[in-house]
This record gives sequence, structure tokens and C-alpha cells, in this order.
Amino acid sequence: MILPALTTVSVRDLCLFGHHGVHEEEARLGQRFYVSIIVKADLSAAIVGDDYTQAVCYGALCDIAKQTFTTTRFQLIETLADRIGKAILQQCSAVQEVSVKVRKPSAPVPHPVEDVSVEVTQHRQHQVGFSLGANLGEREAVLQAAVQALGHRPGLEIESVSSFYDSAPWGVEDQPAFVNIAALGRTVLTPQELLAVCKQIEQELGRVPGRRWGERAVDIDIIFYGDVEVTHPALTLPHPYLFERAFVLEPLVEIAPLIEIAGRRASEALADMERSAGDVTRRKAE
Repeated sequence: MILPALTTVSVRDLCLFGHHGVHEEEARLGQRFYVSIIVKADLSAAIVGDDYTQAVCYGALCDIAKQTFTTTRFQLIETLADRIGKAILQQCSAVQEVSVKVRKPSAPVPHPVEDVSVEVTQHRQHQVGFSLGANLGEREAVLQAAVQALGHRPGLEIESVSSFYDSAPWGVEDQPAFVNIAALGRTVLTPQELLAVCKQIEQELGRVPGRRWGERAVDIDIIFYGDVEVTHPALTLPHPYLFERAFVLEPLVEIAPLIEIAGRRASEALADMERSAGDVTRRKAE
């Protein structure tokens, strides 16, 4: 699977004069600081179209750093670097990762050093939704294990999980009924990395290759990844059948009744869907 690669953009040693530091003389006299910024961003549209307006501007990175630097006095350069990184993620939507290094050449330390510095790296978090289903074996136990495995993967946090839903087969009817759930979380993983995590967990829990839409020990689908759109043979986001499957929408609407995906409210899509009696039934809490 190949998705658009991230482009690295960097600014090195932006020199700024400020009054940051713990000591009184630092606040009174001030000193020079050097700020370096490295961002990783999806600039595929800018590159293909040779379009400056879709790129990450070096000058804009410097402006954000300077504004953060001059607005507040910081005692710690660690905090300064953190605030610059957060501001860049907030103001530059294409940036997925940012590292900010702050050097302090005149730090008041009782040792002969060239300078001191800190570097803070931050990743953009994306809300992500999953649809999970199983119709073989210990279905409920496997689904619970799948959610637990997702939440234990570095870079991924599960925030909410729906009730169990009994669902009629969809697409291929000559197979056992499914149990389905939805889960919402936040991740710093790329869509490519997240898909790899899902496939690995499916294999660990006993899924084997079979017919399309057929029986499976477990299925973990990514149904959306923030506002990101992906069109690729291995992954399409939002999920192409999201608004056609009641067994996906009902659990999702349970835990996120106001959620909108691709400009469409999931609850409204569910209400507009043609249904059959007993196609999806929520389990009562035990």
C-alpha cells in the first residue's frame, strides 16, 4: 500500500531576542535565542500543481514562532518550544508532525558550554472511527479483544465503544449472523500505519483469507480518519459503504449521535436508509 508521502520542510536558527528564563537578569537584560523548526506535511497537491497556496510557507513558520516568542515570557525553553509546536499544528492544517528546537547560547550555567537547547516533537491527532464485526467463534469475546488490542497500540487511544448489535449478513446472505460494534478514538498514526495495525490484529485473532463479505473471525474496518480523504486500492476513506450499512451506522450513532462525516450527519443518513425488519438489533445491557 502506498499513500502520499510526507514532505519535510525546515527552518534553521531563526534568531530572536527575548527575555525568557528563570533568573531575574535574564528577564531584565534579555538575550538571543535560536529557533529551528522541522515539519512533515502532506504537500502532494502543492507539488503536483506547483501551487504555492497549498504549500507550507517558510515565512509563515517564522511568523508563528516569532508571535509565540514575543507574546509571553517563558521561564523554560521547553515550554516555549512546546507552545510554538502547538501553534504550528493549529495554524497549518497540512502539517502532521512538527519538531521545534530552541537554542540558548548565553544560558547562565557555571560551566563552559557552547549553548544549551531543547527539542520538542509533536504529532497531529486525528479522530478515527472503527466498525468491528464477527460471525465465527466466540464473537463477543473476540470483538472485546480486538478493541483492547487497538487501545494498546502505541499512537492510538480508544475513547468510546458501542453496545453489541446483532446484524443480518450484508452482501453475502448464506452465512451466520454477525455481531457488530463501533469504536471511536484518536491517533497520531498515518492511515497507512493504522490499516497495518488493523490487519495485524485481525490475523492475531484468527482471521484467515476468505470470500469477499463472507464469514470471518473478526473484521476491523476504518470508517473515517478525521476529515482526510483517501482513494487507493487498499484503502478508501471515508469507508465507501459507510452510508449503506445500518450495522455500521447504528453503533456509531449510539456513541456519537451528532457526528458528521464527509459533510453528512450519520444520524440523518441512518434515518434515510431503507431498512428491513430485524436487520440490526441492539443488545440489551446485561
